Amino acid sequence: MLNGKLDFRSDTITEPTEEMREAMARAKVGDDGREGDPTVRELEEYSAQLLGKEAGLFVVSGTMGNLVPILAHTTHGQEMILERDAHIYWYEVGGMAAVGGLVVNRVPGRDGVMTPEDVEAAIRGDNVHFPKTGLICVENTHNVAGGTCWTVAQMAAVKAVAARRGIPVHLDGARLFNAAVALGVPAREIAAQTDSATFCLSKGLSAPVGAIIVGSKAFIEVAKKKRKMLGGTLRQGGVIAAAGLVALRTMIDRLAEDHANARRLAEKFHVIPGVAVDVNTVQTNIVRTKVSGLGVPAAKVAELLAQRNVYVLAQQADTLRWLTHRQVTKADVDAAVVVMTKMAEELHG
Repeated sequence: MLNGKLDFRSDTITEPTEEMREAMARAKVGDDGREGDPTVRELEEYSAQLLGKEAGLFVVSGTMGNLVPILAHTTHGQEMILERDAHIYWYEVGGMAAVGGLVVNRVPGRDGVMTPEDVEAAIRGDNVHFPKTGLICVENTHNVAGGTCWTVAQMAAVKAVAARRGIPVHLDGARLFNAAVALGVPAREIAAQTDSATFCLSKGLSAPVGAIIVGSKAFIEVAKKKRKMLGGTLRQGGVIAAAGLVALRTMIDRLAEDHANARRLAEKFHVIPGVAVDVNTVQTNIVRTKVSGLGVPAAKVAELLAQRNVYVLAQQADTLRWLTHRQVTKADVDAAVVVMTKMAEELHG
């Protein structure tokens, strides 16, 4: 529970821990646009090492964390391949087109995962009429699919296609560490299947601000210029980078608790008349519930739940999205189930 609410709208609402607040207060700082900020530099180096890459770059958000690599990998007029329901396509304000000047080729996936055959079929041939394929993007975990994971093998298969065709791969890993914990593999094994990767320090890791881009040293040098162009160079950025270091050192393993709470929520919702959950897609901290059986739109269901102190996102016309996070306990899950059950009985009759 956070601020007296049962708030399942997103893991972005998590507040920093006391250890993070203390680290922010005493952070060593400098001008990151000039000689450098020592805490930012430490965070970038630690992140790169954690993910097995040569270098890292601190940015203010996951959206910037995707747009900067897209700009660094591509040139105007090229085409980018991504999964049909990718977060980059739906929820990042069309930056790849507005700023990057890119055409988008959306490949249908299963639970957010594209097959290597479908990816290869989407790559443009050498034809004067076609835009050149400049980048392939994957998303792990996949938000719209319900927090589902690409396995390392699935990512490796797409990377093999990309490498054979000379095309870079970028990972939208906003919840990369959720995927690593769920799969039981080091995050670096996932990142190894890409040329660049982005992950959020906020969300489940609970830092207040920021994301990290990792890749080769040469790539990060290009990315720095793109970040500057977008207005993303920080001055005394160590004040917020300090919280990111604490997040990476203390908050990764506990993500398993969020996954367990999401599974508990899904299994209890699954038996409520009028509510449908595909439990197989509940692999991390996201639960998607179909509520068409309740006879009212998802937005109305969310409104009625909010009146009872349960907050959730109406992601689609018939679907609610629930996210578990550090400030949702097992008791909160059970309390939300009681509210949802009672409301479903009233609506379902």
